Amino acid sequence: MNLLLASAAVVTNVLAGVVNPLSGSDRPVIPPDATAAAIVGSCRTMVPSDMEAKGRIVLRSRKGIVQAEYGYVLARKAGATELKVADKAGAELAYSKEGPILGTDVTWSDITLDYLWWDDFELDPERESESVHGQKCVVVLMRKKGVGGAPGRLVRVWVDRRTGAMLQAEEIVGDKPVRRLWGARIKKFGDRWAPNVLEVETLGSGHRTKITVEELK
Repeated sequence: MNLLLASAAVVTNVLAGVVNPLSGSDRPVIPPDATAAAIVGSCRTMVPSDMEAKGRIVLRSRKGIVQAEYGYVLARKAGATELKVADKAGAELAYSKEGPILGTDVTWSDITLDYLWWDDFELDPERESESVHGQKCVVVLMRKKGVGGAPGRLVRVWVDRRTGAMLQAEEIVGDKPVRRLWGARIKKFGDRWAPNVLEVETLGSGHRTKITVEELK
């Protein structure tokens, strides 16, 4: 909302952040007259075509009690993405790319940010100049048509005007947000900044899921 990376040269973090990549310049990456295509293109450039991330997916109650925990390996090579999920003993688990992964709040889209490559998008004029964590944003609506009778999908994305980084995302069903993803912490892995803690919440569920990044190469 992956999502798990952004380029070190232009990172805030993928879904929240405070690292200023402008090297002292006050010129925003996203100008006031930017098109939706230009904004989405900026977000896409922050997802490397080759990378591997390892970490944990932790489902917690509202009180912070761990209800389930899994390991994952996310690999991206030449633009193709593979996600493996395992139990605590390291045994690989099957999961569906449709809906929550193994009962957590996390979906395939949260891990891979695949909605950034949906080709139906537009600016959301009703949310012009909204802020996330004090950063002025432009908001883009991303749509995907349903296939074979399945319903379509709609994701709302907040993009920092200064950096071009995505700060937050919500999945919309009907006219209401049902899930929200945002970054909580960032860390430098070698020469690359990336979020090392992200949160995904199914709104109104009483639980949320933390995605940690422990290794990145």
